[in-house]
Amino acid sequence: MRYVYILLIVVVTVLVLLFKIQNLTAVTVSFFGANMTMSVSWLIIAVYILGMFTGSAVVGLLRTWAKGAMQKAD
Repeated sequence: MRYVYILLIVVVTVLVLLFKIQNLTAVTVSFFGANMTMSVSWLIIAVYILGMFTGSAVVGLLRTWAKGAMQKAD
């Protein structure tokens, strides 16, 4: 089973590297007057990571609210 995990890690790493190599086109992102130029692949990776953090924060907040509502109902 260990070798299956190692193989999966290698496959995912190769896919991410291929994605990075094939998306080197530069784009400019503007946000509240600030401009930043970066490659498309870095932009997608940054948005993905930001989505993971904000998504987990929202799930945690909803769980806290649900626990609070259940305690008040008792």
